[in-house]
Amino acid sequence: MTTFTAGPLLLGVRHHGPGSARAVRAALEAATPEVVLIEGPPEADALVPLAAEKDMRPPVALLAHVVDEPGRSAFWPLAEFSPEWVAIRWALEHGVPARFIDLPATHTLAWGNEEEKRAAEEEKRQEEKRERGEEAGASDRSVDADVRIDPLAVLAETAGYDDPERWWEDVVEHRGGAGIGADPFAPFTALEEAMGALREAYGVGGHDRDLVREAYMRLQMRAAQREFGDEVAVVCGAWHVPALRQKTAVAADRALLKGLPKAKADMTWVPWTHRRLSRASGYGAGIDSPGWYGHLFAAPDRPVERWMTKVARLLRDEDRMVSSAHVIEAVRLADTLAAMRGRPLPGLTETTDAVRAVMCEGSDVPLGLVHDRLVVGDVLGEVPQSAPAVPLQRDLARAQKRLRLKPEPMERELELDLRGETDAGRSRLLHRLRLLGIAWGEPTASRGSTGTFRETWRLRWEPELSVRVAEAGVWGTTVLSAAIGKAEADAVAAHALADVTALAERCLLAELPDALPVVMRVLADRAALDADVGHLAQALPALVRSLRYGDVRGTDTHALTDVAVGLAERIFVGLPPACAAIDAEAAEHMRRHVDAVHGAVGLLGEPGTAAPGGIRERWHSVLRVLAGRDTVPGVIRGRTVRLLLDDGELGEDEAARLMGLVLSPGTEPGDAAAWIEGFVGGGSGGGMLLVHDERLLGLVDAWLTGVPTEAFTDVLPLLRRTFSAYEAGVRRTLGELVRRGPGARGSAEAAASGIPGFAPDLDPGRADAVLPVLSLLLGLDEANDDDFAGVAR
Repeated sequence: MTTFTAGPLLLGVRHHGPGSARAVRAALEAATPEVVLIEGPPEADALVPLAAEKDMRPPVALLAHVVDEPGRSAFWPLAEFSPEWVAIRWALEHGVPARFIDLPATHTLAWGNEEEKRAAEEEKRQEEKRERGEEAGASDRSVDADVRIDPLAVLAETAGYDDPERWWEDVVEHRGGAGIGADPFAPFTALEEAMGALREAYGVGGHDRDLVREAYMRLQMRAAQREFGDEVAVVCGAWHVPALRQKTAVAADRALLKGLPKAKADMTWVPWTHRRLSRASGYGAGIDSPGWYGHLFAAPDRPVERWMTKVARLLRDEDRMVSSAHVIEAVRLADTLAAMRGRPLPGLTETTDAVRAVMCEGSDVPLGLVHDRLVVGDVLGEVPQSAPAVPLQRDLARAQKRLRLKPEPMERELELDLRGETDAGRSRLLHRLRLLGIAWGEPTASRGSTGTFRETWRLRWEPELSVRVAEAGVWGTTVLSAAIGKAEADAVAAHALADVTALAERCLLAELPDALPVVMRVLADRAALDADVGHLAQALPALVRSLRYGDVRGTDTHALTDVAVGLAERIFVGLPPACAAIDAEAAEHMRRHVDAVHGAVGLLGEPGTAAPGGIRERWHSVLRVLAGRDTVPGVIRGRTVRLLLDDGELGEDEAARLMGLVLSPGTEPGDAAAWIEGFVGGGSGGGMLLVHDERLLGLVDAWLTGVPTEAFTDVLPLLRRTFSAYEAGVRRTLGELVRRGPGARGSAEAAASGIPGFAPDLDPGRADAVLPVLSLLLGLDEANDDDFAGVAR
């Protein structure tokens, strides 16, 4: 039996390994050291006592960021089953000092920045060589012989395993917690010997920075020994143990640390998630199954049976038929698979295969749910309010508590009714955070409502958002002040007019009236200098949409009206020349601009917008000009005719006359096809227009049948794109009408030709048959039925 008598006790672990965590706890209980040294940034020593707070719930992470550049940051995640967390908790429970001994974050962050700069310079140098047509030199093509290795992968391959996770489970997780029993130190002795052999064979294995880190750790170990004697325990990655055991001169270690770059860093605790643990973490030890590892660490006994019960509960909650018999059979199958594969206990592979076969009936669809919810998991840690935080983070936490909007790692939808004060406050907060680049929520289309009083958000809190919050702290100490500062800075930095109008819309959504003067001044300046009609047309819709928010949100939008009207007037003047003599691609872009401006003018002309009453009439005049100019592409002329028809500014007879002119033999087939696309395409409901107006359909049908053979192949793709956008029912109805032979015929002619559904005159009996249903739908009483019948007829 190995015993701990004197000298530093080196406990080499696998980061986020539950077997290592249990072994560390057993070794510390047996050795009872005077101090515990842990791999991690020394700046976090002052944060260690917070781990004993009742509000501290792992997974959590130490966050270090550069004070002047919060975006430059690094994380050191810790889960409940992380050996480092177990060591911290043991030290706090036993009144023993716990200290971090890795390279300080002040060097780590600065070092990483320099490496990024060198990588960028090297990439630029290689790009310049490629532009000159030079080949890379021998030094550029050479591969570093000191290839970075994964120690666990090498050990697993040596043992005949193709999966390092499965090897680790067999030799550590399934051996009573890393061999814990009579000798709590034996597992660490074995791992130290294995890592020593690997380092002897591979050197540092591509971990060049480790030489500097290990030099710093040795110096910290010596300092602890001078203070506490030899009863010092060190918890670190197993890879570092041989280097820490190595006897080196103090001067040599200090020489390695000389001249390291520095950056002023700040540090705090932040919440973490199991999902983030499944990626490469600050320890460089991402794990594929944090939920499974957490289960292994927490299960006091019979882990497979308990796991299968969890799976059954999840599947039952998803309305799948899973009984106790399924659980029993799944456990038996997992045990059988483990025996057949020569494993001491069923691992994740065996339990997954058993769940797929027994509970999921061979389907990977419910198995994907099990993997997402249990194997990985959505556990979100918590940190106490006493943890250091930037003022902006504290203000955000207060707002979240006040609005009852708790951060959650699972994605969820949130429906907001802006007529209520709480939901309005939630909307303001989410919009302000989006403006600050903190993408906690993403707006999505509301189901069942198109009113401006309703919003739908898709929420999901990711740990990286803590960095974004710290980064946004440069704009202000509260969410409101930071959003105002960021909006003003973005407005000044924006170059495109559309960007400024979109920013104005976002300021109104976030209710930032103090930012609007700067945004509006920049908007007016950009609009005065921009002569591109496309840019103006792209900017107008967002600006006009903003005018609608005043009613629901109580925001004064009159400041936007003058700018919006000015933009519209400039568009009216510049649009006809801009649409003349352009190619097909530019015509399609301009057609979309025409649609957008038409919708914007419709909103701008609504009562209550303070816009001039004649703005719609002026827009209709512009549409008539575009519809009558032969130099304007057909897709734009067709669209303008359709818009005038929909607004009641053009009669059906006149629209049919214009279509007849365009579809006459004297018009080029390509231009005629483009006109049709503009008139009935683009998702404008043109299919239903053709269904209900057989004259227009007859014109299209007659033109199409008369297109010359040599031109038909040219117009077919355009027509196919137009008509394929219709719904299946509309296409089927059009096909039936074409088969019957549509034309500009009256209802009497249709009835005489035998077309079903038509009669010479109105049939009152058939019309009256629908009145009871309509009365019920409209909530009318029987007394009003006679009046209603007269109106209906």
